[in-house]
Amino acid sequence: MSATSQVLERIPHRPPFLFVDEILSETPDGLVAGRTWRPDEAFYQGHYPGAPITPGVLLCEAVFQTGALYLSRSLAQEGVPAGMPLLVKISDVRFRNPVFPGDRVMIEVRKKDLMAGFYSMSGAMKRGDTRILSVEFSVAWKTLGAAP
Repeated sequence: MSATSQVLERIPHRPPFLFVDEILSETPDGLVAGRTWRPDEAFYQGHYPGAPITPGVLLCEAVFQTGALYLSRSLAQEGVPAGMPLLVKISDVRFRNPVFPGDRVMIEVRKKDLMAGFYSMSGAMKRGDTRILSVEFSVAWKTLGAAP
């Protein structure tokens, strides 16, 4: 199974809004994924022309998608039906360095807590030893076919 198909079978996100290329490692408490930011991605045309950098909101989205990958595996092991992640809270986002076209990053998420059906996680992104961002977030899991 290819790295991309492993991602696609676990979460509902699809190109052009898929920001995780592969799962690099998994533990009971977290997951590490990889992403290469390709120079031909459309958002670089407007953010910023002549000096493109990856939008911070997309960097965060890559972390949230990595969290969704972690949850899909964890919940499947617990017998929870397939579903989709719904982001419910973001806090303490810290951007430390920009990401440029062509950069390869590692994205790590770790579970923190489960309270009242909300999964609290921490996330971080690095390029080699350079820290890119850190974020705390919470996700609800909506079972597919369930009423809103």
